[in-house]
Amino acid sequence: MLVSSRPDFPAQDWLDTKPEFTPGSFCYPAKKETMELLHMPNPHEWDPAAEDWNLPENWEKILCDAFEERLEKHRSLKLFMDICVRCGACADKCHFFLGTNDPKNMPVLRAELLRSLYRRDHTMLGKILGKKVGARGWDKQVVKELFYYAYQCTECRRCSLFCPYGIDTAEITAIVRELLHEVGLGIHWIMDPVKNCSFTGNHLGIKPHSFVEIVEMLADDCETITGIRPKTPFNEKGHEILFITPSGDVFADPGIYTFMGYLMLFHELDLDYTFSTYASEGGNFGSFTTFNMAKKLNAKMYAEAERLGSKWILGGECGHMWRVINQYMDTYNGPAPSCMQVPVSPYTGTVFSNAASTKMVHIAEFTADLIHHNKLKLDPSRNDHIITTFHDSCNPARGMGLLEEPRYVLNAVCNHFVEMPENTIREQTFCCGAGSGLNTEEIMELRMRSGMPRGNALRYVQEKYGVNHMACVCAIDRATLPPLANYWAPGVNVSGLHELVGNALVMTGESKRTMDLRQEDLPNVAEDDEALQAQGEGQ
Repeated sequence: MLVSSRPDFPAQDWLDTKPEFTPGSFCYPAKKETMELLHMPNPHEWDPAAEDWNLPENWEKILCDAFEERLEKHRSLKLFMDICVRCGACADKCHFFLGTNDPKNMPVLRAELLRSLYRRDHTMLGKILGKKVGARGWDKQVVKELFYYAYQCTECRRCSLFCPYGIDTAEITAIVRELLHEVGLGIHWIMDPVKNCSFTGNHLGIKPHSFVEIVEMLADDCETITGIRPKTPFNEKGHEILFITPSGDVFADPGIYTFMGYLMLFHELDLDYTFSTYASEGGNFGSFTTFNMAKKLNAKMYAEAERLGSKWILGGECGHMWRVINQYMDTYNGPAPSCMQVPVSPYTGTVFSNAASTKMVHIAEFTADLIHHNKLKLDPSRNDHIITTFHDSCNPARGMGLLEEPRYVLNAVCNHFVEMPENTIREQTFCCGAGSGLNTEEIMELRMRSGMPRGNALRYVQEKYGVNHMACVCAIDRATLPPLANYWAPGVNVSGLHELVGNALVMTGESKRTMDLRQEDLPNVAEDDEALQAQGEGQ
């Protein structure tokens, strides 16, 4: 239905086509008090569906000055403005374009929205010939257009993979969002988590005592399943490792099962680690706001590692957390505190040289290394009730090259693993359609449209191979993929990688496992019990 109802291309030139703000096509605006608490510029009440957005009186000067400032600050931005030849290599690579058929969702044209403004004020041809060379000036309709399309981009960077010049449209989108924030235009679903993170250290606003209580409850659930209660150290100084994961893993289904997998793994290893109730968030919604906000929210991780005297940081399954760490952390918050060292696995002796600068290791790398050195006892038959595929989350895959380690782990803990089509995985993976702060309910139809390429690939392996499960290594994906799977491939469940590790992990001294981490019956348990009962009766 969604595919067949995609509109035709507009008959008018793109410069003359204006977006229509209808319900479901835009995210709700950020609240004025939220913007004030964060000291964001020009906070005010506004409605995207209204004609007047109540922009500040000198809004055009604010935007022109802000754009010029960023052109001077970011050499990459000026390069991206100048070098595009409109070859179209990126045109059909965007999931929003494929799902909506809106030409302005082609990455080349989405960037052109900003490039046209650059052309008028910063190129000789634009100043002389104006619209004839695609140059235009600022007006309120242009501001609305920038808002409309900056929030129909998940900054997944798939387009940049195919660009022969390496233009990163995600960074252009990030700059457009920065410009919009200069005149007080932000969205609630991003700015509220940013506010929460500023005040409590995590996006969900979980306070330290509540964080402890939730983790303790998850440890209780682990005990119910295994007979073993994992240790849960909080804010303890002197441990080798500080573990940080996205708060969605502590609070939201199905992320909590991934967190239980962490607890069980760490207990079995007797890992020398601690949680921090202050750095209780690895994700960074600031990266969807401004570079300065991302830097501010990211700083807590090094601050807590230094306060607690940790040698290195082990990070959980998250997407934008790892793009920020891998691509920006050195610039934002480096160098790492002097107490920190190049991470070395205490069990295998592996030196994680890729983390020599950041001192942060991804949990998938850590676990893959343990399995490679036969440090874990695993029973993959416990996951025999699933035929799983793997969704390469955009930021770990394209942003840090985490491609093989999750697959290595999956093959060790599952007997039935199937890949989706080649051009939809690894570096070419399609986005969940709701990353970059767009996983909000009011644009659900838009999310389903943009999620069509991923949903289509999932539907293919479901029909061809009977796939009923999709694993991923991103907290946002664990929130956004269940409704996507339910729409495009009903019957497919979604989980994190370490939920499956927890299912397969044979813990020392555990009681007989009859349930998986969701407290659902494990496969073959009933049959085993019946066989034992029949054997007893026969004797």
